[in-house]
Amino acid sequence: MGAKQKKALKKNLKKVSSQLPVSSDRKDAADFLPLEGGPGRKLPEEKPLVNKAAVLYIGRIRHGFYEKEMHAFFSQFGTIKRLRIARNKKLRVLNTGKSKHFGFIEFNDPEVAEVVADAMHGYLLFEHILQVHLIPPEHVHLKLWRGFNCQYKPLDWVEVECKRLNKVRTLEEHKKLMEKILKHDQKRRKRIEAASIEYECPEIVGYVMPAPKKIKSKSSP
Repeated sequence: MGAKQKKALKKNLKKVSSQLPVSSDRKDAADFLPLEGGPGRKLPEEKPLVNKAAVLYIGRIRHGFYEKEMHAFFSQFGTIKRLRIARNKKLRVLNTGKSKHFGFIEFNDPEVAEVVADAMHGYLLFEHILQVHLIPPEHVHLKLWRGFNCQYKPLDWVEVECKRLNKVRTLEEHKKLMEKILKHDQKRRKRIEAASIEYECPEIVGYVMPAPKKIKSKSSP
């Protein structure tokens, strides 16, 4: 590049810079200048991302740690808006409502939910390591909180078994039941003898198991 070209380039730069608006305030100053000249441009201000996730997924919940216990435990962090434990709707014929070992909690304040996720993820609670994760608002299902206020009534298995064992049976049903009990008793006796354990099993009173029928062999003609 010759001397004349350098002088011409300097004049053009001075002319472009004189046309730019000069501001004493740094906030109004241009962030960058275009390559082809012209007024300076300012980058748009980036707004900080606001955390709006207030729903938590709680995994690996132990049996016995239900809605009442969870509410009492997690309310120490902040106000709980809604809480729900996923439960089985049907098991065979009975509506047991057993816990599926996971649930969801919604706090009033998203910042509290973030603190709970950081503090409780990997926390050892009743020999179970909790899995706690924030759920983004766009991933929260519309039917997630359907029926969360329903009160859970645990099924009394003792009462169910009592009804099953004390039901009125016919003579034939009672006979089959006793035969089944005696078969289990004979297997138990054989296992004890095979283990060379000296133990005298108590006799089952009230029923005598019939002797097995002998199959007659057919004589050849």
